[in-house]
Amino acid sequence: MLSSHKLPVTVKVEINVLLLLVTLLGLLTRLYGIQFPRAVVFDEVYYGQFVSLYMKQVFFVDESGPPFGHMILALGAYLGGFDGNFVWNRIGAEYSNNVPVWSLRVIPALSGALCVPLGYLLMQELGYSHLVALMASVLLLLENSLIVQSRFMLLESILIFFLLLAVVSYLRYCKAPNDSSVRWVWLALSGVASSCAIGVKYMGLFTYLLLLGLATVHVWKLIGDKSLNMAVVVKQVVAQFLALIVLPVVLYLVFFYAHLSILYHSGPHDQMMSSAFQASLEGGLARITKGQPLEVAYGSQVTLRSISSKPVPCWLHSHKANYPIRYENGRGSSHQQQVTCYPFKDVNNWWIIKDPRSQDLVVSSPPRVVHHGDVIQLLHGMTSRFLNTHDVAAPMSPHSQEVSCYIDFNVSMPVQNLWRVDILNRESERESWKTILSEVRLVHVNTSAVLKLSGTSLPDWGFRQLEVIGDKVYKGYQQTGMWNVEEHRYGRSHEQKERELELNSPTHIDISCNLSFIARFLELQWRMLSVKAEESEHKYSSSPVEWITMDTNIAYWLHPSNNAQIHLIGNFVTWTLANIALAVYCLLFLAYLLRRRRKIQDIPEASWAQMVQAGAVCAGGWAVNYLPFFTMEKTLFLYHYLPALTFQILLVPVVLEHVHSHILRSPSQRWAFGGVVLAALSAVLLAYHTISPFTYGHVEMTSDQLAMLRWKESWDILLRKH
Repeated sequence: MLSSHKLPVTVKVEINVLLLLVTLLGLLTRLYGIQFPRAVVFDEVYYGQFVSLYMKQVFFVDESGPPFGHMILALGAYLGGFDGNFVWNRIGAEYSNNVPVWSLRVIPALSGALCVPLGYLLMQELGYSHLVALMASVLLLLENSLIVQSRFMLLESILIFFLLLAVVSYLRYCKAPNDSSVRWVWLALSGVASSCAIGVKYMGLFTYLLLLGLATVHVWKLIGDKSLNMAVVVKQVVAQFLALIVLPVVLYLVFFYAHLSILYHSGPHDQMMSSAFQASLEGGLARITKGQPLEVAYGSQVTLRSISSKPVPCWLHSHKANYPIRYENGRGSSHQQQVTCYPFKDVNNWWIIKDPRSQDLVVSSPPRVVHHGDVIQLLHGMTSRFLNTHDVAAPMSPHSQEVSCYIDFNVSMPVQNLWRVDILNRESERESWKTILSEVRLVHVNTSAVLKLSGTSLPDWGFRQLEVIGDKVYKGYQQTGMWNVEEHRYGRSHEQKERELELNSPTHIDISCNLSFIARFLELQWRMLSVKAEESEHKYSSSPVEWITMDTNIAYWLHPSNNAQIHLIGNFVTWTLANIALAVYCLLFLAYLLRRRRKIQDIPEASWAQMVQAGAVCAGGWAVNYLPFFTMEKTLFLYHYLPALTFQILLVPVVLEHVHSHILRSPSQRWAFGGVVLAALSAVLLAYHTISPFTYGHVEMTSDQLAMLRWKESWDILLRKH
C-alpha cells in the first residue's frame, strides 16, 4: 500500500524574476534610511497629533476624512511601543527618544514600495507584455514625488496602494474562468481594497466610482452573453453587488466601530458633538453629568445647549447687562436684559424650569415631570428674570423678534414669558422631557416664535456673544432652533442666595444615557461632513492647473544647520512623458472612434478592446482623481495630484506599445523608436538621480547646487543664510 505512493512529494514554484526585482527595488528606494530625518516632516505635524490621541485613546474628530488611515498609522506607532507623549507643534521639531520614528514611517513606506509591483500586475491584467509591465513599474519606481510621499508618516502612499489593489483584483476577477473558485477571492479583495481606500481618504471614492463603472460594463456584457445561462449571470451579478457595494459599506461601518471603541476618553473635540455623544465618553461632560436626573421636572435647574454647533457650540445665557436703548443704526430696543448664546460653561447659563400656575422654584416630591406640549416659564438662575420675547426687532436680525429677560420698567410693554415645549424626537405625544436625550423646540405662546440661535455675533455691548432670536417664520428641521438639556439638577433652595450657591455646585443624581453605535456613527459622520475647517491660504497651497506641469513644489524639511532639504518634487521627465502620453492617447482614441464610425478599422478588434479598457483604467483613473479638484473650495496641495499621476504614468507604456505595434510599420522605424524609448528611460533615471538630494535629504548642498536644481522659477527652494 505504501509502495503505491511516490516519494518525495515535490512542489513546483514559478517565480517572476522581473516582478521580484522591481519589488525589491521598490522596497529599497522607499525604505532606505526612513528614520532620517529624525524630525517632524511637513504633515507629520498634523497626522502625529491623531496618532498620539489614539495611543491615549482620546476622542477626536478629523473633518478631512475617515479614521481608517489614522488607525493604520497608529498601528505602526503601537507596534513600535509609542506612548503618545510628544508635542506635535511645529515642522522640524526633533523627535524625542520615546518616538519610534522607523515604526511610524514603515507602513506608508511599505505601501509605497508595493505600488511598484502592483503597477506591473495592472499592466499584465490589461493584457500587455512583461516588457510593457516592466516599463510601467520602472516609471513608478523612479518617480521622486511618490518616493517622498512614501517615506514619511503620510497617507497618500497607503491610499494609492489600496486603489491599485482594488483595480488589479477586479481585473483579475474578470479574466478568471467562470468555474474558478479563486475568482471570488479576487472579487472580495477588490471590495475590501475599495473600502480601505475610502476609509483612508475620501479621495478613494473617485476610483471606487470608476471601479463601479467597470463593473457595470462587465455586468452588461454578461447579460448579453448568450453562452451563459441565466443562473450563472444572476450569480455573478449578485456576487458583484455583495462584494462591491455591501461589503465596502459593512467594512466602512467596522472602521468607525473600531475607531469609537478605541477612543472612549473625552478629548479636545468633544464640544463639536452633541451632549448625548459627549456623555457617552469617559471624563469631560460625562464626569460633570454623571448622576444627573433623567427627566426634567418643574423646579429643575438646567443648562440649555444649542443642538447646532455653528458657528460654535454654545449655551443659552443671560447676564446683568441690558440691550442699548438705541443701536448704532438708530433703531430702538426694549432695553431689557440681554439673552445670548455663550460658547463657554458659565454659572449664568443656568435656568430654572417653572410651572406658570405655581410660584415654587423647587422640585416637589415626587417630581412633576415636564412633557411634550406643556407650557413653562424659564427663570434665569442668577438674575431671577424670566425668558421673554415680544414684537421688538432683534438687534442683529431685525426681521426676527428680540429675546430678553423681562424687566418691568412700568411702561406699556407687557410680560410675555410663556413657552411651549415641543420634543422633536419624541416617541409618543406625552413624551417626558429627558436630560441630554430630548431635542426640544421652545415655542413662544403669545407670538408662536421659536427660540433660535441666529449665529451672528453681537457688538461690544453684547460682549461678542452670539445672538438669540424669536423666529416667527421658522420652518422645517433647523438645528439652530433646537435645544437640549445638558447639565441638570433638581432644585432644592427656596431663597435666591441659597439658589446661587446651589447653581455653583456640582450635580449628583442618577442618569444613564448610552448611545447606540449607529447613533454615534451617524452623528460623527454628519459632523465630519458638515463641519468646515477654517480655510487659510498656505504658503505651499496650489491650484490643480499648476499640478500638470509641476509649476509648484512643497518644502517638507530643512536641516537646522545646513542646506540639506526635502521637497515634494516629481521626476520632471516622467511628468512630461505622462502628459504627452495622455494627449497622444486622447488623439488616437478620437481618431479611431471617428474612423470606426465610418466603418474603417485601422487595428484589430482585440487591440481596440484592449486600448479602450486600458484607457478606461489609466486615463479614466487620471480624470476621476484630478478633475473633481476644480470644483473644490478646500486648500489644495501638490500631493493631492499623486493618485491621478499614478494612473497617468501607467498610460505611458500603453501608448508606447500601441505606437510601436500599430502605428510604426517597418522594422527600421520600430528599431529607431526603441532607441528613443531607451533614451527616454535613461533620461528618467538621470532625472531621478539628479533630484534625489531633494528626495532623501542626505546631501548638504551649496547655494550654487541649489540654484542648478531649481529647474523652474516657480519652485520655492530654501537657502539657509549663515
